[in-house]
Amino acid sequence: ETNTLPFHPFEMQQGDILRMEKEHQVLKEQLKEAQEKYDQLQSRSLEEISALKELLKKNVEETEVVSKNELDWFHQDLEIQVKKWQQEKKENQENLKALRTTAKKHTDTNDRYSKTIDEKEKQYSIYLNTYLDTSNKLANEKVKLEELIKKSQDDYQECVKRAVKAEIAVLKNWKETEVCKLNGIAANAEANLKMLKSLSSSASAAPKLKSQIDSWEIFISNVKKQLEKVKAEYEEKIQTVKNGVRNCLTKMETVDLPSP
Repeated sequence: ETNTLPFHPFEMQQGDILRMEKEHQVLKEQLKEAQEKYDQLQSRSLEEISALKELLKKNVEETEVVSKNELDWFHQDLEIQVKKWQQEKKENQENLKALRTTAKKHTDTNDRYSKTIDEKEKQYSIYLNTYLDTSNKLANEKVKLEELIKKSQDDYQECVKRAVKAEIAVLKNWKETEVCKLNGIAANAEANLKMLKSLSSSASAAPKLKSQIDSWEIFISNVKKQLEKVKAEYEEKIQTVKNGVRNCLTKMETVDLPSP
């Protein structure tokens, strides 16, 4: 036979119904397999439940036996504990009686100490007032002393400054005195040397005066060295005094150079 009916609305495309029947058949087979698996699982679960019930029954019986034994042990232990508690109660009552006696003694002692503390507090209050008065007086005196100390320190610093200036002035005076002295000696020596050199201008007098000229030149050189030494040492002493070192006020020992 030939199917002359149109596809629509039963099929969107030719063969949709046949394809759906095939899919339905596949789903029925999958449902059958799932049902068989479910039956197998249910059978196995029933067996496991039966085994667990037997195990539970056995555990309950064992637990009842153990609980009965433990209950007997508990009763025995309870009797022991009751006797022990009774003995402890008796001892605690005796201790309580002793403690009450001791507490009464401590209460009496505490009363005596309280009276003593009240008296001591009164004395402490008197001593505290005396201390505060004395402390205020000492604080005022301390302020006055601090002001006096500060004034003394300022005066001391001023004295130190004046002393330093005085020491520097003395050292400069000594330095200028020695420098002036040596400059005078050097000037006289240079005048003598100049006179000798003028006298030695003649050929006859030159050999006789050469040794004297050499002696005066050496003498002038020594005087200049002595002059530089005096300046350097006095400058060093002045700088030392400026740096705060004390007891530097000593005169420099100079060597008297014999003139030719």
